[in-house]
Amino acid sequence: MGDVAQTFVERGDLAHLALLLWASGASGLLLFALRELACANRRFDAFVRELARFNRKHGGEP
Repeated sequence: MGDVAQTFVERGDLAHLALLLWASGASGLLLFALRELACANRRFDAFVRELARFNRKHGGEP
């Protein structure tokens, strides 16, 4: 990453470097949030399945 930053500094494109870093950070945070959302969805699905199993076992509605 140092060579890339040096190239931007030499050409005077610091705004483009800042934009690149911002976009990279935002994309990373988006991927992290989507991964966490998928994990939360799986946990909720497992909870609902266990609740349905409990209800079937203890005479709840089918």
